[in-house]
Amino acid sequence: MKKLGVAIVFLFLGWSAAQAQELKPYAGGSTPPLKLKDLQGKTHALADYRGQVVMVQFWATYCAPCIKEMPSMQRMQAKLAGKPFKILAVNMGESEAEVRAFLKKVNVDFTILMDGEGEALAAWKVFVAPSTFIVDPDGHIRYTLQGGAEWDAPEYVEKITALMGKH
Repeated sequence: MKKLGVAIVFLFLGWSAAQAQELKPYAGGSTPPLKLKDLQGKTHALADYRGQVVMVQFWATYCAPCIKEMPSMQRMQAKLAGKPFKILAVNMGESEAEVRAFLKKVNVDFTILMDGEGEALAAWKVFVAPSTFIVDPDGHIRYTLQGGAEWDAPEYVEKITALMGKH
């Protein structure tokens, strides 16, 4: 599964970078489970973040749109500091060493989760890198976006902030 998923992601990298990006309402059914370890070995489960809006983003160090959007994710997190918001950035099947080397170059402090076996990738039906899901405070995916985005742009911040008020 891991090799197939990575191959599919490679096929779509060029496509995802060229598309106009807007948050689309999610129509994929119930929210899949998500329970992975971070780089410090701490387990994070999506269910632990009930009451917050959570951005679940699948990414890879070799993905140009992923690399480009990470600084805007960091800026968005800063804009939403003190609000019920969390970023869970799920790395797609790379080694800890690859991810740690990458993070030395890209300065972010949001939570990085490791999906070494591609189980979350399969459960969330991810075929494009990056793929982002916005989960509401009740644990339901509300929006999705395939491809890179400037996450600190007003239209994204406003949609995410609006979800905070619905809890």
